[in-house]
Amino acid sequence: MQSTQTLDLLKIKHPIIQGPFGGGLSTVEMVSTVSNLGGLGSFGVHYLEAEGILGVASEIREKTSNPFALNLWVSDHDPEARDYSTDAYDRAWRLFEPLYRELNLPKPEQPPRFHPSFEEQVEAILEAQPDVFSFVFGIPPARVLADCKARGITTVGAATTLAEAQALEAADVDVILATGFEAGGHRPSFLDRAEDSLMGTMPLTRVISEMCSKPVIAAGGIVDAGGIEAALSLGAGAAQLGTAFLACAESGTVDQHRAALFSDRSASSVLTRAYTGRLARGMSNRLIKDMQAVAAQLPPFPVQAWFVAPLRAASIAAGDDEFLSLYANQAAPLLKHRKTADLMADLIAGIA
Repeated sequence: MQSTQTLDLLKIKHPIIQGPFGGGLSTVEMVSTVSNLGGLGSFGVHYLEAEGILGVASEIREKTSNPFALNLWVSDHDPEARDYSTDAYDRAWRLFEPLYRELNLPKPEQPPRFHPSFEEQVEAILEAQPDVFSFVFGIPPARVLADCKARGITTVGAATTLAEAQALEAADVDVILATGFEAGGHRPSFLDRAEDSLMGTMPLTRVISEMCSKPVIAAGGIVDAGGIEAALSLGAGAAQLGTAFLACAESGTVDQHRAALFSDRSASSVLTRAYTGRLARGMSNRLIKDMQAVAAQLPPFPVQAWFVAPLRAASIAAGDDEFLSLYANQAAPLLKHRKTADLMADLIAGIA
C-alpha cells in the first residue's frame, strides 16, 4: 500500500529515486536516464541562480517526458554567515592562508553574497513546475507549499529525526524523506544540530512510517536492490540512492572521486564540516585532516565552501583528491556499476 501510494504521488514506475547532487554533481544526462527508465531522476539546483534553474529544467525536458525532481536547500546561509563582516572574512582567511600559499593560489575576494537566495530560487522552481520539488535543511513557507499543490507539484521534504518528520507532516508536505546518518553527503537537519540528529536509516524509516501518515522514502546507505527491499519492508514506499549513482560515469563528479569510491578507501567514511561548514559524510583526505585541526574555528556555511572551492579546483587540476569533497555513504564497498543504465537495470531486476 505504502509503495503504491508513493509511486502514484511521484508518478513513477519503480520505487527508485536518484539522489539530487548539488555543486555541479548532478547532470541532465543522469537525471533523464533515470526518469526514462521509470525511476525519479533528481537534480540538485541549490547552487544555481534562478535563470540557471530554469535552464536546467528546460534541458531535462528536452531529454525526457517523464517526471523528474528539482531540489533546493531551504536554508541558504547559516545564521552566522548572514551579513558576514570583513573582519570575520579575514579571520576565516587566516585559517586557509597557509594552504593557499602552498598551492600558489590568490586570496579570493569576499563576494556580495556567498550563495544564491532561496527566495529567488523557489520562484524559479514554481515557474519551472517540475513534477517533484524536493528540499532539505528546512521547510518552505506555507505560501510556497500551497502554490506547489495548486500547480500539481509533489513536495518531498527531508527529515533526520521523528520531530523533523512531524514538522513536515504538520506543514502538509506530500512525502517525507527519512535520511539516516549512513548517507553520503550532507546531513540535512533543521531542528537540532546535525551532530545530535544521527538516527540510522533503519530505525528512522520504521519510526516515521509508523508515527506519521505521510508516505516515506528511505535514504542513507542504500546502494543495491537488497537495500531497497529492506527499506520497503520497513514501511518505505521507495528508496533514494545517492552514492550508487554518484559513482556512475554520467554524474558530474571527477575521475579521482570515482576511483576512490571503487577502492578500499570506501570502507571508511567520516562526518565532517570541512567541505562546506555543514556536516557531511565522505572519505577522509588531507582537506578533512587539516580542517580537523581547526574544527572549532571553521567558518559557517557557505563561507567555508567559498574558501574550499579553489582548493578543490587545484586538486582537480593536479589530478589528486587531497582537497576534494569525497562524498560516500557507509555501504560504498558494495558499489558495482559504473553506468546509470546498468545500475537501473540491476535495481529493477532485483526488486521485481
